Amino acid sequence: MELSVIQSKVILLRGQRVLLDFDLAALYQVENKALKQAVRRNISRFPDDFMFELTNEELENLRSQIVTSSLGGTRYAPFAFTEQGVAMLSSVLKSEKAVQMNIMIMRAFVMMRQYHTDYKDISDRLIKLENEMNVKFSDVNDALNFLISPEGRRRSLIGFNREESE
Repeated sequence: MELSVIQSKVILLRGQRVLLDFDLAALYQVENKALKQAVRRNISRFPDDFMFELTNEELENLRSQIVTSSLGGTRYAPFAFTEQGVAMLSSVLKSEKAVQMNIMIMRAFVMMRQYHTDYKDISDRLIKLENEMNVKFSDVNDALNFLISPEGRRRSLIGFNREESE
C-alpha cells in the first residue's frame, strides 16, 4: 500500500492529526468491531492524548465534510487515534498484518511531519524575503515620490548652464 493512501485518511481534529477507527480497521484488515473491542479491553493503554471518542458535534461535522459517508449507520461515535495511539495499537492487535501496517502508518506520519517542517521553513524564509523587499522598495518609492513632488522639482539643476557661460 502506498503512503499517500494512508496520508489521505489522516484528518485534523482538535488540533491533532488523527486516523479514525474505521479507517484503521480497513487498513489492518480487521472488523471495526474487533478493533474497538481490543481497544476497550486495553483502555488503560490509550490515554486522551493517544485516542479520543468523537463528540456528536465532531461526528456531524465529519459527516458533512465527507459528503458520501463512509461512516455508514454507525451507532457509536468513532475513536480518533493520534500517532502515539496508532503505535499503541500494534501492542493490542498482534497480527503480522497489523504490525506491517503500523510501520507504514508511522512512516506516513513521519513524512507528514517532515513536509510540515519543510513547509514552515520555506514559509518563514519567504516572509523574511518579503519583508526585506518591502523595505527596499519602500526606499525606492520614497525617492521617486520626492523627485516628483514640488520640493523635488525646485532643487537646483546639476550640470553645465549655458546662460552663465555667455
